[in-house]
Amino acid sequence: MTGGSGAGPVLLGVRHHGPGSARAVRAALEQCAPRAVLIEGPPEADALAPLAAHPEMRPPVALLAYAVDDPGRAAFWPLAAFSPEWVALRWALEHDVPVRFIDLPAAHALAMADEEPETDERPERGGGTAPGTGTGEAAGEQGEPGAPASAAAVRLDPLRALAETAGHDDPERWWEDVVEHRGPGRAAPSHGAEGGGGPEVDALAPFAALAEAMAALRAAHGDGGSDRDAVREAHMRLRLRAARREFGDPVAVVCGAWHVPALALAAARPGSGGSPAPPTVAADRQLLKGLPKVKTALTWVPWTHRRLARRSGYGAGITSPGWYGHLFEAPDRPVERWLTKAARLLREEDHAVSSAHVIEAVRLAEGLAAIRGRPLAGLAELDDAVRAVMADGSDVPTALIRDRLVVGEVLGQVPEDAPAVPLQRDLARCQRTLRLKPEAAERELELDLRKETDAGRSGLLHRLRLLGVPWGEPARSRGSTGTFRETWRLRWEPELSVRVAEAGVWGTTVLTAATAKAASDAAEATVLAEVTALAERCLLAGLPDALPVVMRALADRAALDADVGHLAQALPALVRAVRYGDVRGTDAGALRAVALGLAGRIFVGLPPACAGLDADGAVELRGHLDATHRAVGLLGQVAEETGAPDRATAEPPAPPLRERWAAVLHTLAERDAVPGLLRGRAARLLLDDGRLPGDGAERLMALALSPGTPPADAAGWIEGFVGGPDGGLLLVHDERLLALVDGWLTRVPDAAFVDVLPLLRRTFGGYDTGVRRTLGELVRRGPSGGSRHPAAGSADAAAPGFGPGLDRDRAAAVLPTLRLLLGIPQRGYEDEDGHDEDGHDESGSGRDGASEGPDGVGNGAGTTGTEGAGPATNELTGAGR
Repeated sequence: MTGGSGAGPVLLGVRHHGPGSARAVRAALEQCAPRAVLIEGPPEADALAPLAAHPEMRPPVALLAYAVDDPGRAAFWPLAAFSPEWVALRWALEHDVPVRFIDLPAAHALAMADEEPETDERPERGGGTAPGTGTGEAAGEQGEPGAPASAAAVRLDPLRALAETAGHDDPERWWEDVVEHRGPGRAAPSHGAEGGGGPEVDALAPFAALAEAMAALRAAHGDGGSDRDAVREAHMRLRLRAARREFGDPVAVVCGAWHVPALALAAARPGSGGSPAPPTVAADRQLLKGLPKVKTALTWVPWTHRRLARRSGYGAGITSPGWYGHLFEAPDRPVERWLTKAARLLREEDHAVSSAHVIEAVRLAEGLAAIRGRPLAGLAELDDAVRAVMADGSDVPTALIRDRLVVGEVLGQVPEDAPAVPLQRDLARCQRTLRLKPEAAERELELDLRKETDAGRSGLLHRLRLLGVPWGEPARSRGSTGTFRETWRLRWEPELSVRVAEAGVWGTTVLTAATAKAASDAAEATVLAEVTALAERCLLAGLPDALPVVMRALADRAALDADVGHLAQALPALVRAVRYGDVRGTDAGALRAVALGLAGRIFVGLPPACAGLDADGAVELRGHLDATHRAVGLLGQVAEETGAPDRATAEPPAPPLRERWAAVLHTLAERDAVPGLLRGRAARLLLDDGRLPGDGAERLMALALSPGTPPADAAGWIEGFVGGPDGGLLLVHDERLLALVDGWLTRVPDAAFVDVLPLLRRTFGGYDTGVRRTLGELVRRGPSGGSRHPAAGSADAAAPGFGPGLDRDRAAAVLPTLRLLLGIPQRGYEDEDGHDEDGHDESGSGRDGASEGPDGVGNGAGTTGTEGAGPATNELTGAGR
């Protein structure tokens, strides 16, 4: 029975996650008052059904089924507040009516998923893929998008077929107009969340019409391209017959509308009404015979509206879960309430939106709906109204509304009584202790590791990342670069529950599981860099019991690995581990000793490794060179602060670590066999550290750009020396180097210029626009090639990149601001003669005073003359100090 009156089961075909279907189901259940409610879902969840009435249960939630021996094989059955299955489940619990799940058991579904992988992007059945398809949202590996396509990709889409039959090209819009925007059995839009028909309305009539349409589609298209549906429907019929024997009629069945014709056969009598012969019990059992099976466990897990969205890869997803939730929950005036929400959101984001905007947007949306013949303004009309009235034609506010409201960031909640693996319970305890609540919306978390609570939060997040549960991802700190601060981006995704279940094999608590996982990873690591990165993660996660195992593996790998590239790749992570160990109060002495030994081996092996490299090898080794330079700087600082020796032996003290590294860089910068890219980079690192004599950079550049050097090698030297965002500033402020580059470039032969042009373009293209403009002006003027600054005493000479002389009028204009910043009493501007209001000489030169520098700014030397010693000092000189 699907409508009207009569004996037999009440078959309620629905679209999963539809507010109209949910309202219709509630009205139908109120009308027929069944003795039992059967819902499409895994039968193993029968024991979990009572938890749906728990006060702490808040949708969206999902049934999670996973293989006990392999938790990575999992499936979800999501339910939102506006899902018909959830409404039926809550109705049954509120009215003390038995409730059963009748779909194919998850034990078979998970096993069959391995044999016959299906894509997530499966078409909808009866307006939506059944949550209990066995693939649900996550077949096999959690149903991630991008699974390989299969025959399911050519399945029939019943919703599209019905829409095309009705003359509509948009199935979503047609379904919303027919079902979601109307109350059950009404011809006009319903504004009530629980709307039901009056006494004169048959609440079962819409289900009877939908069942008839599905029967016609199945008669024309057969199973629609899904072989597994026959197995699922056979199990549903067996469960339906058993429920009728146990409870008697009427029994209500809430399932995808596509399955209604198949279930109706279970209630049909042989030879009645010319219908096809119903499958026998024996035939259905034969279909289920020999199905593969795995041991499974089920629980409730929180879900999110974002994961209900079809764009997330969920096969039964909908385009607008937030909008559907609003339609279901709004007691009246859904359009007005929706636009009020949109206005509130835009005001929170500093958009100027008033109540007048809301009124005009409501009028426009309702007018568009009337013109387009829709019973209620839908998202298309609301989006047009918001864009025209509230956003002034911009797509930015509408995109914000689509992300925050149309999809939404709602995260469900499950009670603590729900079954869970021990690791999940320990994680929940840690979350409560550290006041770290899971949220669906992404948020940033700033941590100060000097505080006990923040240090505990950091350790928990690092341990979860080690276990493969990426609840948080490290981000760059905006406020401080100190090692005692961390910034995290947190977002809880439903599939992380599966990751927690998978990680449960390592231990019953987060600490013990992370320790065991780190020890296992150390034993399985084959590359030295992997072990050093693991050592760093152990320190960050606070795993003292795992660190000795990792250190033994590190020492073994470091002793056997002679590749300088591997050593250089491993050193930075090891040095960071030493640094963070000091910050977090962890004894990192063993790590420091290994890091110093690793650095020494790099110093010895780097010069030979840099000789004879091709272009690709030089580029790769340049990255190792930069990383080693930064690591040596940190390691040398740590060694100096702790007083640790550079060697663990009893040999005479070696030179400081940084001195030894500088000697290696000198060797690289002056060795002809080293590629120009690496020689130039070594020279730049020495220059930045102040370890080149006054003309050292000029001498090295002159040698690298001499006529005998191949143009490609010279271009590589330039890229290594002045490459990067700050390389242009070096040329701007040192015209000698710029003159050398300019002179070399004019001597490059025409045949070689085409080869070096890409290298030069890559080098100079990385500079900021202002730096490139200044370089162009300097080249147009012609570099002087002289000293860095004009000669002393030439007050009118031009500083590099600036006009000739000092514009005193413009300089005087900033004096009040400088006085304010420096706390100097205000005395007014200079007069035309260069004296202040008290008659003192503002130039500050005096008879015996210090002279101005070559750039027109005082050199800051104190005055000794009696006139120059007065209180009126040179304001520009004061600023220089």
